Amino acid sequence: MAKETLLEEINPQQKEAILHMKGPLLVLAGAGSGKTRVITHKFVQLIKKQKYRPSSIFTVTFTNKAANEMKERICTLMENDMRDAWIGTFHSQCNKILRREIKALGYQPDFSIYDDADQCNMIRHILKELKMYEALYKGVASRISILKSSLISPGEFLSQGDGFSFEEKIGRIYLKYQDELKRCNALDFDDLIMLTVRLFEENPKILEKYHKTFPYILVDEFQDTNHSQYRLLQLLASANKNICAVGDDDQSIYRFRGADVNNIILNFEKDFPGAKIIKLEQNYRSTQNILRVSGSVISKNPHRKPKTLWTDKGCGEKVFYCRLNSEEEEAKHVARSIKDLYLKNNYEYSDFAVLYRINVQARAIEDALRGEGIPYHIISGISFYHRREIKDIISYMKVILNPDDNVSLRRIINSPSRGIGVSTLSKIEQEAKKNSISLFAAIKLLVKSGNIAVSIKDKLIEFIKTMNSISSRSYKTAADMLKGIAEKIGYTADIEEDRLQNIMELISSAENVPIKDFADRVSLASSADESSSKIKSVSLMTLHSAKGLEFPAVFIIGIEEGILPYFKAIDDPIEMQEERRLFYVGMTRAKDILCLTGVKRRKLYSKVQEQEPSRFLSDIPNECCNWIEKLLNQKEERSVLTAEQAKSAVRKFEAAYVIGCRVKHPAWGIGVVKDCCGGGDDIKVTVNFPGIGLKKLATKYINLEKI
Repeated sequence: MAKETLLEEINPQQKEAILHMKGPLLVLAGAGSGKTRVITHKFVQLIKKQKYRPSSIFTVTFTNKAANEMKERICTLMENDMRDAWIGTFHSQCNKILRREIKALGYQPDFSIYDDADQCNMIRHILKELKMYEALYKGVASRISILKSSLISPGEFLSQGDGFSFEEKIGRIYLKYQDELKRCNALDFDDLIMLTVRLFEENPKILEKYHKTFPYILVDEFQDTNHSQYRLLQLLASANKNICAVGDDDQSIYRFRGADVNNIILNFEKDFPGAKIIKLEQNYRSTQNILRVSGSVISKNPHRKPKTLWTDKGCGEKVFYCRLNSEEEEAKHVARSIKDLYLKNNYEYSDFAVLYRINVQARAIEDALRGEGIPYHIISGISFYHRREIKDIISYMKVILNPDDNVSLRRIINSPSRGIGVSTLSKIEQEAKKNSISLFAAIKLLVKSGNIAVSIKDKLIEFIKTMNSISSRSYKTAADMLKGIAEKIGYTADIEEDRLQNIMELISSAENVPIKDFADRVSLASSADESSSKIKSVSLMTLHSAKGLEFPAVFIIGIEEGILPYFKAIDDPIEMQEERRLFYVGMTRAKDILCLTGVKRRKLYSKVQEQEPSRFLSDIPNECCNWIEKLLNQKEERSVLTAEQAKSAVRKFEAAYVIGCRVKHPAWGIGVVKDCCGGGDDIKVTVNFPGIGLKKLATKYINLEKI
């Protein structure tokens, strides 16, 4: 059972939020103020003291990773079985509801879920069919997503047009896209929420059922909700009014995805009259200097909920700001600073993060880190589930579960190659359209009618046999089905080793998981849910990707007008507020050390341009920051670059001593190699010996035994 002394571990404001059980509650949780602790402890209190069942608390957050961490924390506080608990993302929660209720909307419960890639493939197909420019597909997909998150249907959008504009064309694509989804018995991510809202609005009895199912609602990261998500919460909470929303308006940074900061600033108190407001202002992450600097910057935003964060960690190091000549100098400065801090034995490389506004900034940083021999990894690369071989195998599973899934069938019909080309697929498409049936049904009809060349007919017959042999087998788990697919289609026979390993990893992850549960889990996964590298390496990421993370030492590069704030926000006051919040989020990721950098000249999009320091720097209190300028004349700059190039050349050797390996010194005992440079007879290593400290040794004079 949970300890009775549990609430002694939290501060008074957290305790007040946890013990507030009746009526609407808005918790304004500043960065690093322990909001997850509040949600998990409140969940436990609702079960222990108020006798709620775990399945009766509708708990939502924004990533599967965050939801799983929340479940794990709750499980450590109590012994109840949490398998039936409704803790998940908005999309996963709505998926569970729709699997039970979607027949009321004219869909079948075995619907497929299309991710971003599937959505884009369908839109490209529609653009091609309408003889429109295919390259527009990403912009069209984004626009449709915004319309859905605003709960605007194709009919409503078309009724607003004049019949001739580009908006009218978007409306026609949107209408055809929704019709095609319905024909495929498929939903995209935005449909999961939009259709759940529609389900509740059009079916009062179903809504009443879920009022009884969920007498209490907990919402994490409330500041990131869009209109459709907020409307869903309104509907679910409309009867009992027992809703606890936790968030921070200062960390609302997803406006480009449709998030509306007004949900936390204005709408909650307007729509839930008498709501109790509690502020969490004690920060458990950062030093006071970091909090003063970040607080001074964010305080300039108008229309925010004011908070003053404080900590008992002490003042700590001053924030550092350094302005340099170019992005190459900036990158080298960051790399050398990381190396110096690492060699002082204060930190591991995994304790460092380099944050930037746009991905193009990463190139120079990567070059500089490689030059210093510093390991790094980039967060928010391609999701595991979006890799080609994984998408192929999963697409077979999706067609078996839902034969009407045209997008998945287009992907697999010639993967691996069967000699079924574009012209054959076009004929299948025509047959499907003529008879208003799915592509798979059209293939069967063509084969049966014989209205196709014999050579093509044989290939289609073989494809049907393959699919039938996979679907006819009895599978106990998702892993069994994935193995059956991989074996039957011969996909693994002629594939690169790394891709084969990915398929093996996929199968391993599906052990003991029911087939439909696994298909949903994969469809709802995102790159944000994947764990970061286990190697002790520096993290590189955009400021948007840094949300929810923390590091002992953080470097934010490119603090310049046009970069941060981004040039598109310069003339838009609302976007400028978002940029200020983005900077604030980046700064509050730092626990001990925060370093800001900018440059005088930067090469952007093949053009070198003069850069002005960011306007945000003028908001930083002078006494909290060390201001440094390293602006060299052209002659000095060239000599420095030559020296750096020389250093880089020296390091291009196969290290005799791998960083992190253990060695034994005849006098000082066993130590860990922290750095290695030189080659041949002139190898020098820096070793940390416990009780002795760092020692730089020339291996030609000292006999170091590798362990």
